[in-house]
Amino acid sequence: MTKKKKTVGKTDADVILIGAGIMSATLGVLLKELEPNLSIEIYERLDIAAAESSDAWNNAGTGHSAFCELNYTPEKKDGTIETKKAVQIAEHFEVSKQFWSYLVEKGLISDPENFIRKIPHMSFVWGKKNVDYLKKRYDALQKCDLFAEMQYTEDIETVAQWAPLIMDGRKKSDKVAATKMDLGTDVNFGSLTRDMFNNLKEQSNVNLFFNHEIRDLKKNNDGNWVVKVKDLETKDKRKRVAKFVFIGAGGGSLPLLEKSDIPEGKGFGGFPVSGQWLKCTNEEIIKKHHAKVYGKAAVGAPPMSVPHLDTRMINGKQALLFGPYAGFSTKFLKNGSFLDLPKSIKFNNIRPMISAGLHNLDLTKYLIEQVRQSPEDRLAALKEYLPTAELKDWELEYAGQRVQVIKKDEKKGGILEFGTEVVNAGDGSIAALLGASPGASTAVSIMLELLTRCFKEDLETPEWQAKIKEMIPTYGKALANDSQLCKETRTRTSRVLKIDVDKAVEV
Repeated sequence: MTKKKKTVGKTDADVILIGAGIMSATLGVLLKELEPNLSIEIYERLDIAAAESSDAWNNAGTGHSAFCELNYTPEKKDGTIETKKAVQIAEHFEVSKQFWSYLVEKGLISDPENFIRKIPHMSFVWGKKNVDYLKKRYDALQKCDLFAEMQYTEDIETVAQWAPLIMDGRKKSDKVAATKMDLGTDVNFGSLTRDMFNNLKEQSNVNLFFNHEIRDLKKNNDGNWVVKVKDLETKDKRKRVAKFVFIGAGGGSLPLLEKSDIPEGKGFGGFPVSGQWLKCTNEEIIKKHHAKVYGKAAVGAPPMSVPHLDTRMINGKQALLFGPYAGFSTKFLKNGSFLDLPKSIKFNNIRPMISAGLHNLDLTKYLIEQVRQSPEDRLAALKEYLPTAELKDWELEYAGQRVQVIKKDEKKGGILEFGTEVVNAGDGSIAALLGASPGASTAVSIMLELLTRCFKEDLETPEWQAKIKEMIPTYGKALANDSQLCKETRTRTSRVLKIDVDKAVEV
């Protein structure tokens, strides 16, 4: 950490990571691999790692790779399909798989089947307009090697073979279409996160503190950061000094970014969106579905609310979810406070927040409708994907909170961003991650971007360059434009992560 070593004054740690989710875990492991002597302290307000957005029940994105998520391929006004975001996300997910493969090969995390399994990714639509869209989407994505193995069909029998439940009870006269990618995976980011933290705890100069809340951050004149910490069990308070701070606290990142008072953090706001699932309780139904089936979102719906009938592996057991249904809460975290939203409003972000609200009235209307839904309304939405569904086979499960980013915009005053945003001080001494989807699936690429911003001098050294290329062999190369490299990379990661191995599961 050549740049950080230029600071003067006594420090307690080289790095402080706030929040024990997938982002902090990824950054912590990356930094420790790049510089083993680094001292790191991690603070988490709950009593376990990955209990908020990274948890399997809370996380809407259990392996986002843009194979089936239609919101990443919008139809433009001229009728063409925009594929830029889908290609970027698919490539970033391949980067994540390379990093996880490195961790498995080095024995830094346990058996990969604890967190990743093969599961087909499907898109499914009905009605002529939507079928036309899906065909155009398929044709557009076929131009990119990352999607070369995608299959497309409008044949009812073929769709029924791919996912029997979604065709059972459907009219044969219905016009439907589907795409399928057998390369899809299901990732339990809660399990992966805990695996990475378990490894970090065993390394020298790494300390992980649960039930500890960050109360304030302040930059010293010597360039170091003073972090005020409260032990929620003993109520003791103390100050810790570090050269670099990462705020990876999910919905809790915005309030801490505001406390840091860095100029780059001015003008950001947050719009919280909560989620709910219908969880299947009928084991016979769960056994019959083995795919992630995504459809089209309702007008005004945020990306996290794209409806899907989702097979997941949670603690080695197969589960089936439908949703998520969106809701509204002023909390920024599932275990947060109802005062989170009002307390986040500052003089510098009032205008962007009001402007973003005025420009997203469809979203407001959608959330009101979602909050007012009855169990029968939720069942009606489920029946569009599973025509024979009965309410007795499903129960409501509360998911996590997402805080969408609101940022200043010269033309509109403020815009609502459906993605992730890295905000860092100009000197690279502190950084925060705001936003949500696709989040966890692209965590490695997001943290590599953070390294380019906050550890630029270190990153340019031959030692760091060589190590990063060892962890991520395609670093600096574009898989989207190299069919041979894409194939070789996927073959290797599938072997190491045991993605192609059929695994017995408990239902």
